[in-house]
Amino acid sequence: MAGRPTMKDVAAEAGVSAMTVSRVVNGEGSVAPRTAARVEAAVRKLGYQRDELARQLRRADQPSRTIGLLVDNVADPFMAAVASAAEDVARRRGSVVLIGSSRADPRREREVVAAFTARRVDGLILTPAAGSHRFLRPAQAQGTKIVCVDRAAPGLEADTVVVDNRAAVEEAVRHLIAHGHRRIGYLGGRQDIWTNGERHRGYRAALRAAGIASDPGLIRHGLRSAPSAAEAVTALLAAAEPPTALLADNENLALGALTVLPPGIAFVAFDDFPLAERLTPPVTVIAQDPVALATTAAHVLFARIHGDTSPPRTVVMPTELIRRGSGEVPGPFAGQGL
Repeated sequence: MAGRPTMKDVAAEAGVSAMTVSRVVNGEGSVAPRTAARVEAAVRKLGYQRDELARQLRRADQPSRTIGLLVDNVADPFMAAVASAAEDVARRRGSVVLIGSSRADPRREREVVAAFTARRVDGLILTPAAGSHRFLRPAQAQGTKIVCVDRAAPGLEADTVVVDNRAAVEEAVRHLIAHGHRRIGYLGGRQDIWTNGERHRGYRAALRAAGIASDPGLIRHGLRSAPSAAEAVTALLAAAEPPTALLADNENLALGALTVLPPGIAFVAFDDFPLAERLTPPVTVIAQDPVALATTAAHVLFARIHGDTSPPRTVVMPTELIRRGSGEVPGPFAGQGL
């Protein structure tokens, strides 16, 4: 037999009609068990594989049983946990997940979304890149369900599953202030990314509420790697009036900062990480649960796929400030109050 085996080839091998083969491979229960067993044996022998694209074209009104998952970077531990949890839910629902990374690049994001929608995915779980997401409205209008996870999508009305980034950072900064710190440095990523902007607003709000002026000299934005965070910390601590405490707005920046952080500087990181408990002192973190975020987002998506037409909603998941020691290093004003 030349080329890829067809349904007719399987039918000839099993001694049945092509219609019978179709019923067996599509899981229809109207075929006698012995006949179905013959067909399945022929499928295995010939290595037949169902043409999913052709099947979808013939049955355009039916679900594709695939969803698209687009995260910032699937190699990032947080995003990897999101992808794994979403895939687990999809598998239990009988769906396959197509996974892509935007690398925070809006153009790449559009390209991956276009590739997913061209394959008629039933829905998308999206960690939005920067900028407006109005470009997703046509896909929504054509029936593609969209749920945002970890970040909101400006310009798009869609279900969103996030944590309260601003409130979480406010709590962490209040915690540092309560331990006697007034000069609190901030290590941040790109401010056009929704989560980073929210976290910085939380930092400023906590200082303002405590009557502490925000010093631009203590803030470093646009850090994209651990080495850039290490350089930023070195520069901050070499200043005439260095910070006595630091807050890093993501795990990657925290890991870079910790390579150069001297004893006596208080430190809090947004996101927990595996070595946080083993360092000296153990690292105080704002912990969020990527598995809970992704699981919730996937359940919301499948509810939409199966007919939920209620208005789009935002689900806010909890965070926890885990006090381990680094965030409790006393500052110059410890015990004096504000």
